[in-house]
Amino acid sequence: MEIKNLEKAAQRIKKAIKNKERIILYGDGDLDGVTSVIILKEAIQNLNGKVSAVYFPDREVEGYGLSEKGIEYLKQFAPALLVVLDCGITNFKEIKAGKEAGFEIIIVDHHQVLDKLPEADIIVDPHQKDDPYPFKELAAAGIVFKLAEKLLGNEIPPLLRNNFLELVALATLADMMPKEEENIIFISEGIEAIKRSWRPAILAFKEVDYFKTIPTLKEKLSKFISILNVRDVEDNLPAAFRLLTATSIQEAKNLIEKLYEKAQDRKKRIEEILKIIEERISKKEEKIIFEGDENFDFILISPVASILFQKYKKPTFIYKKLEKETQGTVRTPEGINGVELMKKCADLLISYGGHPRASGFRIKNENLDSFKVCLIKAIEETKKV
Repeated sequence: MEIKNLEKAAQRIKKAIKNKERIILYGDGDLDGVTSVIILKEAIQNLNGKVSAVYFPDREVEGYGLSEKGIEYLKQFAPALLVVLDCGITNFKEIKAGKEAGFEIIIVDHHQVLDKLPEADIIVDPHQKDDPYPFKELAAAGIVFKLAEKLLGNEIPPLLRNNFLELVALATLADMMPKEEENIIFISEGIEAIKRSWRPAILAFKEVDYFKTIPTLKEKLSKFISILNVRDVEDNLPAAFRLLTATSIQEAKNLIEKLYEKAQDRKKRIEEILKIIEERISKKEEKIIFEGDENFDFILISPVASILFQKYKKPTFIYKKLEKETQGTVRTPEGINGVELMKKCADLLISYGGHPRASGFRIKNENLDSFKVCLIKAIEETKKV
């Protein structure tokens, strides 16, 4: 048994390689999206194919997932096969715009499906209602690894397989996917691959002085992931992509040094935001944490939400207010599905989606107060059931 449309997606990519069609990879800007792009790009190259362009959205400017700005930029490559990784399943309008721009579109995602599917040509997502695959909690990189296996078949060299597995392990840990079933295998095999990795970024990471003092591999990986998550974009490429595709140990070391300094600053700014929010919530007793500000750094609201959720065990909605719209991130405790919760308030939202316990939303500023009221009501109704 395999994930629905996995074979179909592999065959379409093989056809594009054979016919020398342009292939574009569009990945979410987090570590899961970045590693998904790298795995598929390297798989295509191992079949003597070429990727014409890769694109990662700037979440603060473009929001989550496939963006209209991204489609507008990529139109220069149309007609082409556009493979959307770790996003796309809730981007109905943007997928339609991509089709109109001349792209044939494959979505490979692992986020929850809403009430309908976007108009992509091929959709690979185990959350589709008629998908028989039993395990639904793979990281996007885990699904892309399976796609790479389909593409390369028996020809996949052991070294390349290990190369992919180390990226899957990093993505699965970074995306906080459940450590169960297949994810346990991916993490354990990936960690073994990391121990004997040839990837310059991982070799450099092992050699940097301030990581040598960290006692366990688990702690080292956690620190490495925090470095990979630092926001630092050059030529529209996030730091994680540039670091994990570095071609020399020295190049990787230089970038790690730069990101380490940024990570220290990031930690301070997270602490500042936490202090502001905790001062606010100490003055009120509510069923949810629903806080935001125009001065919050968008790239920091996810770690802030995670820290607050872990501490207070409440559904947590943290957002950055822009001029006309607000973008937010959501963390919910076990038993409360954040996506289903927002679905009950969908008429107030521009877009929303993600995982049951970690998700995001976009909303017009004037609807923020109504959204909060709606969420509290939806939680109360959920607890009555």
